[in-house]
Amino acid sequence: MLTGLTLIVAIGAQNAFVLRQGIRREHLLPVVAICIAADATLIALGTGGVGALVSSHPGLVRVVTWVGAAYLVGYGLLALRRATRPTGLGATAPASRGSVVATTLAITFLNPHVYLDTVLMLGSIANGFEDERWAFAGGAVVGSTVWFTGLALGARALARPLASPRTWRVLDAVIGVTMIGLGVLLAL
Repeated sequence: MLTGLTLIVAIGAQNAFVLRQGIRREHLLPVVAICIAADATLIALGTGGVGALVSSHPGLVRVVTWVGAAYLVGYGLLALRRATRPTGLGATAPASRGSVVATTLAITFLNPHVYLDTVLMLGSIANGFEDERWAFAGGAVVGSTVWFTGLALGARALARPLASPRTWRVLDAVIGVTMIGLGVLLAL
């Protein structure tokens, strides 16, 4: 569970989106459910050996790494752009359930970093436990469930102080710098 949490609990596109939705109190149940189901599926794929299969093709790993680096830098630049144009969260119209679900799916599955963390990293670590690999994977899924549920509920509880434009300006700046840094590290 702790290993799963160390890879999941990071400032990133998915966590920032869950945080925003929690503060907005908008379609939070499907957002959290998608995040948990996606992590569980990807962890299971990695534990089942997909990570080892991908790792055996260095060219594919290289492509995924570069795409992941570009995605992280791009997301970081968007966050920095938001930091220069603070609007707070109450200034925008409520989003439809469909658009929130589509955004959650895109942020989850178009982020190559999620595959590196869940399929490759957690899958490789899980397979190191041989006969106990599925117990390890189950613990990682529990960690994901605890994290996304806690993040969503925590955001709801902190909605008032976190809803100000200044707070999001700082948060978006931190997210932007972190994502760009991770993208550069991944590329190097």
